[in-house]
Amino acid sequence: MNLVDLWLTRSLSMCLLLQSFVLMILCFHSASMCPKGCLCSHSGGLNVSCSNANLKEIPRDLPPETVLLYLDSNQITSIPNEIFKDLHQLRVLNLSKNGIEFIDEHAFKGVAETLQTLDLSDNRIQSVHKNAFNNLKARARIANNPWHCDCTLQQVLRSMASNHETANNVICKTSVLDEHAGRPFLNAANDADLCNLPKKTTDYAMLVTMFGWFTMVISYVVYYVRQNQEDARRHLEYLKSLPSRQKKPDEADDISTVV
Repeated sequence: MNLVDLWLTRSLSMCLLLQSFVLMILCFHSASMCPKGCLCSHSGGLNVSCSNANLKEIPRDLPPETVLLYLDSNQITSIPNEIFKDLHQLRVLNLSKNGIEFIDEHAFKGVAETLQTLDLSDNRIQSVHKNAFNNLKARARIANNPWHCDCTLQQVLRSMASNHETANNVICKTSVLDEHAGRPFLNAANDADLCNLPKKTTDYAMLVTMFGWFTMVISYVVYYVRQNQEDARRHLEYLKSLPSRQKKPDEADDISTVV
């Protein structure tokens, strides 16, 4: 029994030691994979916090198993194409309080289906490509940006989940219609379909052009008729001004003889 107890004791010790060694390797691996200036922790998945890290661009060495990613309060100015394509478990992405101005067309490729929350508030975004948020299932926060309200923004918001709530928080800094500047986008979109404005403008231009041509043709016809009337009047006056033809004396004698 003593040998058995000794063996069990040593086996248990080795098991605990091995478990500790594995955990140490995992922790070391996570720490070594954490981007510079960021803090990584495990709580329901890998959380990567890069808030207030003075980042000027999105790190390209983000761990693939990242679930929550905080990149807020930095100096990031753009979101490049496919920058998150390897983060297939990403659920929360916070990019608020940066200086983001540009979002490329395929910026969220690879995470559009899994992302649950996307925060782009308090940036410098004026417009985005109409396909930038395609297939995005996340609840997006895009308020407090200097949005330019036009057809593209209307298409973008319509393609997003919870578009009514998102659109209601968008304020038009500028707009294709001056009267919409400073108003919520939802009110502007209810007043006018921003995607039909170019067509209407073209129709009006064509109508004005056609009216101009029609007026010119009518004016020419009226001028032509009046000019002909004037020429006819002058010709008639000329004919009236000619002296009438008088009979010769010989013709009068001949007439008298015949009688």
